[in-house]
Amino acid sequence: MQYASFTGVVKFILVILLIYYGLKIITRFFGPLLLKYITKKAGERFQQQFGQFNQQKNTSNSSQEEITIEKKTKSTSTSKNTVGEYIDYEEID
Repeated sequence: MQYASFTGVVKFILVILLIYYGLKIITRFFGPLLLKYITKKAGERFQQQFGQFNQQKNTSNSSQEEITIEKKTKSTSTSKNTVGEYIDYEEID
C-alpha cells in the first residue's frame, strides 16, 4: 500500500491554493469585460427582436383591422348578503 508523503500533500495543497487564487485574480480582471460582452450581446438580441415586432406591427397597421370592444351593462338588481349582520361596537380604554 502506498502512503502519501508530507511534501506531496503540501505540494498538492499549494497547487490547489495557487489555482484558486489564480482564478480569483483572473476573474477580477476579465470578469467585467466578460459581463460587458454578455450584456452587449443580449442588448443586440433584444434590439433585433424588437425590430421584428415593430415590423410585424407596421404590417398589421397597414391592413387597418377594425377592433370593437363591447362592454356588458351592469345589472341593477341588488343582491342580499346573508353572510351575517353588522354589529356596532365601541372601544373601551
